Amino acid sequence: MKLSEGFRYIMPAALMIPFYILCFGCLTLAIRKIDVSVAYAVWAGIGKTLITLVGILWFKDPATLMKIIAIGLIVIGVVGLNLQSETTH
Repeated sequence: MKLSEGFRYIMPAALMIPFYILCFGCLTLAIRKIDVSVAYAVWAGIGKTLITLVGILWFKDPATLMKIIAIGLIVIGVVGLNLQSETTH
């Protein structure tokens, strides 16, 4: 989205559509095997973590201590949900 500069540039904006379709397709496949709550939490957590890392590495966003702690908490939460889900099935 950032590369499209508010949909000013059509190619980056157009590329968002197949990537969103791919993401929702993967989420749809995931909920066949695992609980919806866990699948969505993992999908959202991985998405937020990857976007934060892209921002830091590609767009030179500041890598503050709070961002690093927040990413760590997201990863811990996703792992915890997955472990809980495995023990209940």
